[in-house]
Amino acid sequence: MPLVAHLLELRRRAMFAAIAIIAAGIAGFFLSATVLQALSAPLVTSADHRLATINFPSVTSAFDVRIEIALVVGLVIASPIWLYQIFAFLTPAFTRQEKKYVFGFFFSAVPLFLIGCGAGFVIIPHIVALMVGFAVPGSSSLVDAKDYLDFALRLMLAIGIAFVLPVFLVLLNFAGVLAGATILKSWRIAILAITIFTGIATPAADVISMLLLAAPMVVLFFAAAGIALVHDRRKARRDAAILEGAGSL
Repeated sequence: MPLVAHLLELRRRAMFAAIAIIAAGIAGFFLSATVLQALSAPLVTSADHRLATINFPSVTSAFDVRIEIALVVGLVIASPIWLYQIFAFLTPAFTRQEKKYVFGFFFSAVPLFLIGCGAGFVIIPHIVALMVGFAVPGSSSLVDAKDYLDFALRLMLAIGIAFVLPVFLVLLNFAGVLAGATILKSWRIAILAITIFTGIATPAADVISMLLLAAPMVVLFFAAAGIALVHDRRKARRDAAILEGAGSL
């Protein structure tokens, strides 16, 4: 396909993904109050003899927070659709034999994204408990609703995307962009990046949450590297057989 055709295809896929996210976001708006209560619960229950309340500093703050929650809920609900659009856009780069693996990539990426978002939700109470714990007993903590929700929602999305990245490493390998040996050689950089990411996502003092988050990400990275290496070896043997057959002719 020429460049213009690729750009038109990209626009078409992006439009489908945007429509799905907006439609899911409308449904997410009706769930936003429940989500807000669920995300606020760790802050209130972790107060420990302190007054911790969600503060809406302006007239429109509550509405802005509900809209933000709706968009994030829309992203999560519509994740099967927009992830499919990404894979469908990259599928033409594969051979006919490799296209059958696209379904495997897709059905791996969706649950990994959801598991990552769930992992972010699980570690939020640990982070909140640690941070609120620095307040003096008997004092009050007035937390800006938008700042708190920005932190919680972005953490969940970042971890969800981080869990999906190994799938895209394998996808780039199958597309011939990234070799398996290159992925494996960068394991030190990958572990350092994962450590930095989990260190930022979780407080430095909360080592258990950091390890619980980093361990599956490291395992997923090495699993992606292993799959890429196996694919490269099979491809090399297949190419060698084709060259041998052509030479015999």
